[in-house]
Parts: sequence; C-alpha cells; structure tokens
Amino acid sequence: MRKVINLNQGWRFIREDAGLPETLPLQWPAVDLPHTWNAVDGHDGNGSYYRGRCWYAKSFETPRQPLSGGRVYVEILAAGQQATVYVNGKEVTYHEGGYSTFRADVTDLCKEEGENLLVVACSNENKSSVYPQAADFTFYGGLYRGVNLISVPTAHFDLDYYGGPGLQVTAKPCEDGGAAFELVSWVANGDENFTVLYSVQNEDGEEVASAVRPADQTRVTVYVPDAEKWNIDDPCLYTVTATLQRRNEAYDEVSVRAGVRSFSCDSEKGFCINGAWTPLRGVSRHQDQMYKGNALTREEHYNDAWLIKELGANTIRLAHYQHSQDFYDACDELGFIVWAEIPFISVMNQDPAAHQNCISQMKELIIQNYNHPSICFWGVSNEILIGGISDQLVENHKELNALCKELDPTRLTTIAHVSMTPIDGPMHGLTDVESYNHYFGWYGGKMEDNGPWLDHFHEVHPEICLGVSEYGCEGIITYHGPNPACKDYSEEYQALYHEHMAKVLDERPWIWSSHVWNMFDFGCAARNEGGVAGRNNKGLMTMDRKTKKDSYYVYQAYWSQEPMIHLCGRRYAQRAGETTQIKVYSNQPSVTLYLNGKPVGVQNGSRVFAFEVALEEGFNIVTAVAGDLKDSMTLEKVDKEPSIYVLPEVNERAEGVANWFKLAGDLDLKAPMEFPEGMYSVRDTMEELARCPEALEIVTTAVKLATNFDVAPGTGMWDMMKSMTPERMCGMAGSAMPEGFVESLNAKLIKIARK
Repeated sequence: MRKVINLNQGWRFIREDAGLPETLPLQWPAVDLPHTWNAVDGHDGNGSYYRGRCWYAKSFETPRQPLSGGRVYVEILAAGQQATVYVNGKEVTYHEGGYSTFRADVTDLCKEEGENLLVVACSNENKSSVYPQAADFTFYGGLYRGVNLISVPTAHFDLDYYGGPGLQVTAKPCEDGGAAFELVSWVANGDENFTVLYSVQNEDGEEVASAVRPADQTRVTVYVPDAEKWNIDDPCLYTVTATLQRRNEAYDEVSVRAGVRSFSCDSEKGFCINGAWTPLRGVSRHQDQMYKGNALTREEHYNDAWLIKELGANTIRLAHYQHSQDFYDACDELGFIVWAEIPFISVMNQDPAAHQNCISQMKELIIQNYNHPSICFWGVSNEILIGGISDQLVENHKELNALCKELDPTRLTTIAHVSMTPIDGPMHGLTDVESYNHYFGWYGGKMEDNGPWLDHFHEVHPEICLGVSEYGCEGIITYHGPNPACKDYSEEYQALYHEHMAKVLDERPWIWSSHVWNMFDFGCAARNEGGVAGRNNKGLMTMDRKTKKDSYYVYQAYWSQEPMIHLCGRRYAQRAGETTQIKVYSNQPSVTLYLNGKPVGVQNGSRVFAFEVALEEGFNIVTAVAGDLKDSMTLEKVDKEPSIYVLPEVNERAEGVANWFKLAGDLDLKAPMEFPEGMYSVRDTMEELARCPEALEIVTTAVKLATNFDVAPGTGMWDMMKSMTPERMCGMAGSAMPEGFVESLNAKLIKIARK
C-alpha cells in the first residue's frame, strides 16, 4: 500500500548559490519546512528582497515495499519560483512555477541500503518564461509548503500527471433528489489482474454508493439516493475512495472529498447556487503573514479561513496564483465560493515559452484542484492590460479559456480587468463571466464614481455577468482625524470608503461577485507609501492578524448572520474639538449610545449609526448597546491631537501639486495638447522616456504626485509600469487628477528632443 512520509524536518539550507553538495552539508544552517528565505526581507520595508538561487539538502532512507518492486516519488508541494531536484547527485526534475505541486520518480537513483541525499535548488530570480513576470506583491522563494516521500507498489494510481491525485470526481445533482457521481481514476502499470473498487461515503462514514471497474477502463457513474447538497451554509462533503485491487489484496488507495452542487451566473440576477440566487460578497486573500512570508502551516491557513468566515463573507478570490491545498480544504469545509487563478498578471511576456508556462500552470491548477467543491471559477488573468494589448494577448486568452473548458467543462471561467480596460474592446466576451478591479476613491476618481460606472457598464453590456474583483484603499491604524480624506491613509477614511462600497454592492444584487482588496495586509517589497514600506496596507486586518481595522466591521454588519455591534475609532483615542463623531456598526435595527454612563441618544437605522458627542474633560467611557449586545471604549479629550495621527506627506503631497503648477509658469493649462515630431510627450512609454534623464525626472516627479508611486528604473514598480505612458497612468486617476495636470506635463516634455 501507499506510504506518504513527511520530510519537513531536519533540512540544511544556504541562502546563496553554493552549488550541488556531494554529501549532506552539515555546515549549512538547519531549517524545518515550510520555509522561505524572504520571511523578513519580503516585507520589512528595506526596498528590496533577496532574489536568487538557494539550496536545500536532506538525507532519507529508501522506503521498503512488502511487495517486490515498487516506486518512490519525491513530492514538492510548492517551490518558489523555479526548482531543480537532485537525488544522490543526479538531477531528477526541473519545475517552473512557484505555486503548484510537482513530483519526481526517484526510484532508480535510491540506494538499496543506507542514506540518500535529496537536494533542491530553488530560485525566485526573474525568468522570462515563468509567471508572474511583474506584480504588486513579493515573490517569496523557498520550499514554503513542505516535501513528502511517496512509496507505492509498481501498480498504483498515477502520480505523474501534473501533480494530480489520480482520482477525479464530478458530483451532479439529479432531479429526483439523488446525485450522479462521475468517477474516473488513472492507473499506472496495471494489467488484467487489477480492478478498481470505488466507494462513496457520507459524512457519517456510511457507504452510500459503490462500483467496480477493470484497471484499464476505470470511468464509471454511481448514483447516490437522497443526496445532501454542498451549500454555503451547509457544506456537506462526501468522501470518495478508489482502491486498486489485485484479487484479495489492496495495492494502492486514494481518497478525495467531493460536494454535490449546481451553480450558474446571470447578468440580471447574479450568482445562483442549488437554485438559490445568492450575491457573492467577500474578499481576496494573499498567502503571507508578517515575518513568516508565505511559509504557513495548515493551522495558519485554517485560521485565515475562520477569520474570513467570522467576517460573514461567502466568497474568496485566491489571488494571484494557486494556493495551498490546506486552504482549499478549509474553503470546502466552511462553505466558501472560490475564484482560483494563475499568475498571468500585469504584463504579458512575448517569449513563447512564457505562454507555455501559463498553459502548464493552468493545467496544474485545474488537475490538482478539480475535486474541491468550493472552487466554482477559474481565473485566466489579472490586470493584464497594464502591459498593453496586442492580438497575441487576446489569442492567448482565448487559448487559456478553451483549455479550462477542455479540462473542466463543469466550472465557469472569469477574468479580472484593470480599471482602464475599455468598456468596448476585444477583452470582453473571452470568459464566461467578467470582473473589474476598480479603485475609484483611492487611485483615481471619487468613491461616488463606483455606482454610476457599474450601472453604465451594465447598461452598455446587459449580456455580460459583471463583478468587482478588486476594490479598496489603504488603512493604517496610526492615522486618524475628524475629516478623513482620500490618500490620508487614515483608518477613518478606509472605513468611510468601505461604508460606501458595501452599500453600493448591496444595492446591486446583479453584481455576481465582489472581492475586497484585501482581507489582510500583505508583503510588497516594492511599495513605500503611507509611512509603511514593504507592504500593501489595504487589508481589513493587519498582516500579523492581530488587529481588525474598523473597515472589517463594516462588512460584518452587512454580511454576518450573527448579531454584532462595534464601536469605531477606538485607536483615535485622543480627540480635540467641541464635539466628535462616534460611529457604531451593527446589524441590529436600533443602537443606543452612552457617554460616561449617561444616554446620548437612540438611533434606528441600518448598519452605520453616527452620533455627534461632546466629550467631557479628561477620560470618557463610551458604550454602545443594541439589545443584549454591548461594546465599550475609552477616549480622552485633549486640547491638541497627537501629531502622529497625521502622515506628514499628506500635506507635502498637496504642496507638491501646488508647486508643480507654480513651476508650470504661464502655460495655458487648458490648451489642446500638441505632439511635435522628434520631441517627447505623455504618449511615450516610461521605458522610452528613461532614455533621457531630464524627461525621466520630470515624469517620475509627476507620477509620484499623481499616484503616490515611485516609478523609476530599479524600483519595484518599474517592471510593471515601464510599458505604460504617463497619459495612461494619469488616466487611471480619473477625476482625481487636478485640471491641467496632464497638459502641463506634456507641455514640459515636448520641449525635450528625443534621444
């Protein structure tokens, strides 16, 4: 029978390209898996992180099968981003792609007696053939999900097919209340002496269906009467086991869990599961934590899932790559609807090998995760037009969509458009459903632009099922103030933004899904804004999972079925002024507020309750009550609020925009833009402008003012933005751009001759 031996303990590791060792290098530091060498520098704010080739080594004994023969496999659950595996000095496999499982048959290289040396060379260096090429998150390196040794008899369920389990289950509900389980397994080295025994068990462990097939014709459909469906609120899971039998002896066995459900999307009604129209409202999630990077344990993955469940979300977009089987398992158990995707993101590389890597990663994603009932959508790309559009880009998307349908006709395909993707254009109609990443109210425009934009798209394209795949803004829990504003990074503005967005989405059930960007702050070594470098701080929770920001409770008030109440602003603990606003989030119909034990007022309403309060001198106890629910906090009235509450660059940025226009002098900022031949302009790409230091300095200054991004050669954002023009970048800012800004920038550039 199959033996799975965990190899996570007792590795040797070196963070340099030390070369292939001949023996176990005991002089290398000892580490256990999961492990990443970017656990700290991947988000510590120093502006860069180690991207190179590193080495892992471990000894193991050859497992013995009681039967003659047998095969031994090394299973790498993930290796960021490329990996070469060696056994006893010989290369056994090379894998490109940092987020999926891969295996290698090492039988013929193992010693009959004594220790074997397993070595893995891991690299997170940029390679033109491997996605992601450029993206707004840290590409952690390492063996961050663990390693197994798998010992199987010569005849066994296949281990070589794109890291899959060797067993595929498609559970379909029938009109009579039963379910058809379409089963197929793949047997390696079987012959006429072998059969496959299938068994379907319910959650109580009782067998409810079975079948037997010859090892060379394993496909069969079994019927489960009175089947319980997998649903968001009641995620019933069946266990399907395939046993490879030779006469009276079981040779190999694999088990997977499956769920019976049907689902669909409609452009007018939204998402439907098992006949119930259910708007999908939830979050996106990255897989890293503070000073752990992406090297998370099963317990940590499950804890993330429970925090999202507590929020009241019913969907998760797992960005921007294949996540751990542990997290997909948690989603199956907790009833989330999952959007799973590959890291085809931001910029398409013209290298044909890169497209083949997309295909390979999509095959691995689908084949390895086919059996998870939580997954309903395969995502083909994210914000890919940042790098520009081409006929080849469109064709590549068509091919990826066709591949998804070939491998899995049961699920829907989707895409996450960058905000500036034209409403009419060749990127529409490529997938079953579509979504947009919109940041109106943060990177550009006003939060009030979101609803009208969605309504307009829906009017132009009533046939397209539209979702919102990303939306959000930075919230840093140090910054506070009575007048929250865009780009002040305050916890109050983030909460205000999400109050608005939650209402916009609640009023539009035809939006098939929405996903907050992001559930947790996450590592992005390239970033440096808001006074917190190395991270994207748009999370509803901090990266260390210690603090739920006020915006977390906005969604709990909208989505959770559990009664809740939350007083906002507890970190805005010292307040000045005659009065201050106290906000309460609750899913109860009435809230009463007390100040120092005395009633301030009662409000009847929905989700957001705002009270104007005059604090007493010194410390004040504020209490909110809704039925049996209570929440309390302490505030201090002060003459002047702490300076740390305001990010210095907020004022500096406003002054910078003013200085920009001052430098523009007597230019007519409303004059039509001109593009004289031989001169630079806002329609040149950043890469073209970089050939002239003078032009580059002007543009990077402007981009910093317009978007708050540092975009220059050598910065983390460069690879993602170098193919964009300043005109397109400023266009992303929409109505938030000061009038005449683009015109004044162009007026400066057209005075500089091309190099």
